[in-house]
Amino acid sequence: MDNFKGQGGIQMLLSAEQEAQQIVRSARELKMTRLKQAKHEAERDATLYRTNMEAEYQKTLSETSGSSDSTVKRLDEETEVKIKSLKKSASSVSKDVVSMLMNYVTTIKA
Repeated sequence: MDNFKGQGGIQMLLSAEQEAQQIVRSARELKMTRLKQAKHEAERDATLYRTNMEAEYQKTLSETSGSSDSTVKRLDEETEVKIKSLKKSASSVSKDVVSMLMNYVTTIKA
């Protein structure tokens, strides 16, 4: 009878060991599945973030280059207006300046 109990005990230990191995195997498989899922989610999030950052960069780039062209155009127009204004004011006072210079050049002080 002791022999039978001994073999029964061994059978129970072997059965428990197999069950433990099955539990460990299942846990490893579950862990690997979770790791793969986490990796895929991380890659997806990184791709989404990269796409958003690229879109934002392109938007900023287009706004900057567009405003640069409009700024140059606006500055050119303002410069032309100022040049015309200066020419107009110079032509209106040029007669006075010439007569003043002629007066100083031709006047002799003793």
